[in-house]
Amino acid sequence: MSDVVGESAEVRTITGTGTGRVRGKPDTLTVDIGVETRGGSAEEALARNTERAAKVIAALEQAGVAGDDLQTSQLSISPVFDDDGERIVAYEVSNSVTATLHDLDKAGAVIDSAASAAGDDVRVNGVWFSIEDTNELVAAARVDAVQRARTQAEQLATAAGVTLGAVVSIEETSVPVGPPVDLDETGTGDERAAPTTPIERGSQELTVDVVVHFAIA
Repeated sequence: MSDVVGESAEVRTITGTGTGRVRGKPDTLTVDIGVETRGGSAEEALARNTERAAKVIAALEQAGVAGDDLQTSQLSISPVFDDDGERIVAYEVSNSVTATLHDLDKAGAVIDSAASAAGDDVRVNGVWFSIEDTNELVAAARVDAVQRARTQAEQLATAAGVTLGAVVSIEETSVPVGPPVDLDETGTGDERAAPTTPIERGSQELTVDVVVHFAIA
């Protein structure tokens, strides 16, 4: 959005935009754990998958993950064709569950336990960090955003040779809470030789974008 000096029917205004940025430490991790099996028939592949997926869920529950924090995210059954793509040679079943972990110090051990339960059929599809309560961080980002918008508007007013007046309106255009963190960025991809899968939470940036319209005094 460009910064302009404009005029409405009621009052002349100057528009300032600002992005407020704050950082906080994630306190929640969501992991997507899948079980992928094959069989000569759909029934065989599904039976094997059901057994392994049940073990994964049981391992997560035994590790302290609450039922409300477990959710099936994907289930599919599909044929596997030969190299010519003409004949079905097997059936593949994929079943994924997402688990939300609140104790990040134990997250690596929980993931290891669930992965061990499925053996070679396990697929860890990704992990995502988040901050459960962002109210204080977002509030700080809003203050920062409005201050930046005012600074920009003051510079525009000075350049235009006018005096900045009171705020006419404020529009908050976005409150993103940070992108998912890919599995490889956590160090959990190919490090199963380690005693416990390492999980590094790092920090997460939250941003707030605002558009503030000021009257020209």
